[in-house]
Amino acid sequence: MTVETKQHYLLGSVKNALRLLQSFTLDTPEKKATELASSLGLGKSTVSRLLTTLESEGFVMKDPESKRYKLGLSVLQLNTIVNSTLEINRESQPILERLTEETGETSHIAVRGDFSVVYINRKESPCPVEILSYIGRQNPMHCTSSGKVLLAFDNDGLLDRYLTQGLESCTNQTITDEKKLKDTLEAVKENGFDISHGEFIDGVTSISAPIRNYLGQVIYAVSVVGPTKRMKTSQTTIVHKVKQAACEISEKLGYWKRP
Repeated sequence: MTVETKQHYLLGSVKNALRLLQSFTLDTPEKKATELASSLGLGKSTVSRLLTTLESEGFVMKDPESKRYKLGLSVLQLNTIVNSTLEINRESQPILERLTEETGETSHIAVRGDFSVVYINRKESPCPVEILSYIGRQNPMHCTSSGKVLLAFDNDGLLDRYLTQGLESCTNQTITDEKKLKDTLEAVKENGFDISHGEFIDGVTSISAPIRNYLGQVIYAVSVVGPTKRMKTSQTTIVHKVKQAACEISEKLGYWKRP
């Protein structure tokens, strides 16, 4: 085996190991080796070697009775390190806690993924509902308030690239027309916030506003999400509180709005 071939093999192994770890989700937190091999399109022997290595380093654990694998404590340790180094999480945490206390609903901080919105911080409501927004969750951008905020304030052509993959319908309220989405995003820029009523999940409303860094760039969004019936009764108040929270977090990140 040449040096180049060996390097290619090793890089491929690393990539496959990462794909294996990423295949675990909240919906499928435990999997058998055969299930992993099938979903990843890899041979059983290859998956077996990967699992043995990952298990020895604490990245996966095997249940001796069910023979199923799940993520190990080493993943949790890395997650703790990531969270501790994210300035946005440190600065936003007390504000999210206050926002949830004042509104009674779940609040989030989100950042843009490749073609998705990714939730990186969260304070859950004392009366939670199923809203598919756990930390690390990736959701579509065109039908979530945080996603639309990040699309609206983007300056590097993300919207055009996003539109090439089409606008999938998640509910009857999802915006699937390009012109309507562009008009909506213009309104978001003008108003400084977005409200999404049942566009991603029926009966769930989200309200989001942009967070700016010290350069004035919008790279995060803060949102409040809850049942539409509860949110609509105090919508104006929640919009004000979300925008206020966005301004406070922006200031903590060094943003200063000139008069």
